[in-house]
Amino acid sequence: MSKKIGIVMMAAMVLLAWCAAVNAAGYAGKKILMIDSYHEGYEWSDGIVRGVQQTIDGKGIELRVVHMDTKRNPDEAFKQAAGLKAKAEIDAFKPDVLIAADDNASRYVVMPFYKDAQLPVVFCGVNWDAAVYGYPYANTTGMVEVTPIVQLMQQFKTVVDIRRIGFIGPDNETVHKEFDNCNKKFGLNMTGYFAKDFEDWKKGFVELQGKIDFLIIDSDGGLYNDRKAEMRAFVEANSKKPSGACYDFMADYAVLSFAKIPEEQGEWSAKAALEILDGKSPKNIPITENKKGTVVFNARLAKITNAQLPYEVISVAHRVIE
Repeated sequence: MSKKIGIVMMAAMVLLAWCAAVNAAGYAGKKILMIDSYHEGYEWSDGIVRGVQQTIDGKGIELRVVHMDTKRNPDEAFKQAAGLKAKAEIDAFKPDVLIAADDNASRYVVMPFYKDAQLPVVFCGVNWDAAVYGYPYANTTGMVEVTPIVQLMQQFKTVVDIRRIGFIGPDNETVHKEFDNCNKKFGLNMTGYFAKDFEDWKKGFVELQGKIDFLIIDSDGGLYNDRKAEMRAFVEANSKKPSGACYDFMADYAVLSFAKIPEEQGEWSAKAALEILDGKSPKNIPITENKKGTVVFNARLAKITNAQLPYEVISVAHRVIE
């Protein structure tokens, strides 16, 4: 019997290897170019890239990633130049599918150069409303990024008076868009603070403590990566009100995070790209929104702010920061 099982297992392994080889051969010579609006080392961007890489791994596809670096360089002239540089990369590489990650890739690359073009485009990470870039085009599909802010606040509703809501993040286009859409879509009337730099962020954090009941901490945009320890110590020393975040990498600075998963954006985009390589038209792949989330409970900050969340909230946390 054991000999038969061994033969069956070997046959199954051979079959799997054959299927993988056939699958890879089907995409041999195909190329995907990914335009990342931001920079390598920014955890959100890295997660999207990782999702793309994991999905196409072993399929024989050549992937090239171009980083526009417009998070650290918000000047309009820089963004336009980054868009032209990305277009030059596309023209030289001649991809079969283009993936455009986050807003600036759509604004400065896809919209001016590839609207209704021959090149198929999959966008992702476009915040809230893809129509601002004229989507959908005949050659596009994509995943719109929405923030699970309502789901986040629902976790606090039984223990915190959240009529006065604060919001803090860097002073850039993406964060302003996030703030405006959350207020508009959910009727929140939040008090916002948009920081020019890290010192200004600390100033705004302290100011908001006296004006609000609950603080939403938006992404740091990867701008303060070299100040993580200082930022964590500052938040723990100055937090007086419960707080929440919608990014896993901001969990050290908030009591509870109901976080978007960047890999979801990358995985969906890569799967859509594979469908296109298989012959499906982008216009026949419906535009969608992100749906997945991960919960992180920061027990240290909960104790500091006396945020006594119900057990049923804490028990579903994917990660607990002690």
